[in-house]
Amino acid sequence: MTAPTKPFPKPPAEVETYVDILGMDLAIEFLLRFGGAELYIPASPKDRSRVAALVGRELTAELARSDHLLQRRVPLATQWLAACLHAQGRAIAEIARRLRITDVTVRKHLSRYRKQDNAP
Repeated sequence: MTAPTKPFPKPPAEVETYVDILGMDLAIEFLLRFGGAELYIPASPKDRSRVAALVGRELTAELARSDHLLQRRVPLATQWLAACLHAQGRAIAEIARRLRITDVTVRKHLSRYRKQDNAP
């Protein structure tokens, strides 16, 4: 992934466990790939596991051990992902294509995050 040009936004609660286990960049890629889907994470991952192919066996096993902290479906976290991709310096149009939302929606998400950052 690209090095952030701005600080990453704080992850929302439903994403925090993924970030804690996978780190920011890998959590972003994980959510982009699996977000919105119900996902079985095997405790003993095999080579053919799509999760293990992305994050490796060790981290897959760690996610499985933490499954009691995870939602049944992998969160979409679209607002947070838009802010993270923007922090990486990605263009609005690129973020919109990657998240499969409009550029208008991306701007709204980014505006909400800016307001949260400026809140007392």
